[in-house]
Amino acid sequence: MRCMPQLSSRPEDPDRHVKVKQRGSVLNMLRRLDKIRFRGHKRDDFLDLAESPNASDTEGGDEIPLKMPRTSPRDGEELRDPAGPGTLIMAAGVQDFNRTEFDRLNEIKGHLEIALLEKHFLQEELRKLREETNAEMLRQELDRERQRRMELEQKIQEVLKPRAEEQTAQQPPKGQAQANNGADRRSQGLCARVQKWFSERFGEYVEDFRFQPEESAVETDEPLSARRLTENMRRLKRGAKPVTSFVKNLSALSDWYSVYTSAIAFTVYMNAVWHGWAIPMFLFLAILRLSLNYLIARGWRIQWSIVPEVSEAVEPPKEDLTVSEKFQLVLDVAQKAQNLFGKMADILEKIKNLFMWVQPEITQKLYIALWAAFLASCFLPYRLVGLAVGLYAGIKFFLIDFIFKRCPRLRAKYDTPYIIWKSLPTDPQLKERSSAAVSRRLQTASSRSYVSSAPAGLSKDEDTGRFHGTKKGNFHEIFNLTENERPLAVCENGWRCCLINRDRKMPTDYIRNGVLYVTENYLCFESSKSGSSKRNKVIKLVDITDIQKYKVLSVLPGTGMGIAVSTPSTQKPLVFGAMAHRDEAFETILSQYTKITAAAASGSDS
Repeated sequence: MRCMPQLSSRPEDPDRHVKVKQRGSVLNMLRRLDKIRFRGHKRDDFLDLAESPNASDTEGGDEIPLKMPRTSPRDGEELRDPAGPGTLIMAAGVQDFNRTEFDRLNEIKGHLEIALLEKHFLQEELRKLREETNAEMLRQELDRERQRRMELEQKIQEVLKPRAEEQTAQQPPKGQAQANNGADRRSQGLCARVQKWFSERFGEYVEDFRFQPEESAVETDEPLSARRLTENMRRLKRGAKPVTSFVKNLSALSDWYSVYTSAIAFTVYMNAVWHGWAIPMFLFLAILRLSLNYLIARGWRIQWSIVPEVSEAVEPPKEDLTVSEKFQLVLDVAQKAQNLFGKMADILEKIKNLFMWVQPEITQKLYIALWAAFLASCFLPYRLVGLAVGLYAGIKFFLIDFIFKRCPRLRAKYDTPYIIWKSLPTDPQLKERSSAAVSRRLQTASSRSYVSSAPAGLSKDEDTGRFHGTKKGNFHEIFNLTENERPLAVCENGWRCCLINRDRKMPTDYIRNGVLYVTENYLCFESSKSGSSKRNKVIKLVDITDIQKYKVLSVLPGTGMGIAVSTPSTQKPLVFGAMAHRDEAFETILSQYTKITAAAASGSDS
């Protein structure tokens, strides 16, 4: 009963008044921090306080000084008074109040750290947004557009100013001007409505026909790679496989590879042409082929071919290749590409020369055939023309070509398309013909001039024989041959090479550099070193026992650049190596050798 009067008897105690006011301010601060906390992201979205930036640690890490409420000496006496139970209750209440205030201040500290983190992350997002939007570039572009707009407005004003002056000078009366303005407004309103309706209905289609400059895309060239080159050749082979298989099947039908299949195909085709169903038949075959391809793509195993397909073993590409293997691979691929491009160039050049009247007698036949076809299409009914063309094509494909392929001599005489195609020249052949004609003209002109200045006792053959010579003198004098021995037209200037004589042991005699010639009866090698003619080599074509292509160094890639010639007088074959035109020289020597041996064999038999 003592405690209550004491509390009511001291309302003017300053400590008690401060405590109550401090508690109210703390509650208001908590409410404001709750508003800040729940206004942005949730607390779970922020990082841990240990991972917070340095700014938040420095800003929120200061300890807030806590003012512990001071108790007066009288309160201490009341607390220490063992006889008063009211004082004990009040002391416990003060301790609880102090503890709750400390917890709340810790909570305020945590909320402040969260607010600082929120501020930090908002600043980071603002910086990222500024970097993404490129506000500075947009501002500069906007300034440029404004400057351009001002220039355009100035130009428009300069253009419209004289027009306005002319209109004011030619201004009609007021009533007439009002009537004209009303009519113009009505016409402008009608035109605007029509233009708006047209743009809404057809504006999208009109935009599609707007001309735009073509953008030329520059393709970067890939560097040369042996693996890439090989892969491209394999891709080309795989891509051309359907076309080549189709051509093989057509050739098998024409050759009657399978008699029953060719007979059925011939009967069906002739029936379709006779009844006018040739075009529907081809369309049906195309649909059937697409249907079979669809089933094959779905996983069905369907294989139908007149010619049995031989599966080629595909070698897996090696990962680690040596330099020599890479070089050999490039050479093989380059050789295949060279042959393929050569065949394609021959076909295209023959077609071009056919239409360019290079050989008038051949193009004249095509010209007459085109005129005949044109007149037939003008005066004859299309059904009759189609029937005639279809019957001729079937008979030519199934019967005539079969006979011509079995009888080559008959084909060379009577197969007109084959004769025309074979007689068409290519551009290299035309160049060879023109150069040969020029050389013949020069030779005849020089021979005539030499005959006119030569003694009367010399014959024409002797003069022409003396005409040809090498850099060191006349040909027959260098090799001690008769005057009628001259190099062939193919090797008129000779082939540069080196002679490797393995019977000799001296290095100077082992290898000799020089030029190789082929005559009608001899194989002549002229050494490039000055000196006696003993260094030169002359071999009779009749004495040759064996001739073959040779590879001097087996370490180098490729098939080699040499020719090995065996004779009875030498223990080891003579090798003509380092020859750039080895294949041409080998073919020339071999053909002349076979010609001489055949003539010798026929002479011995007779």
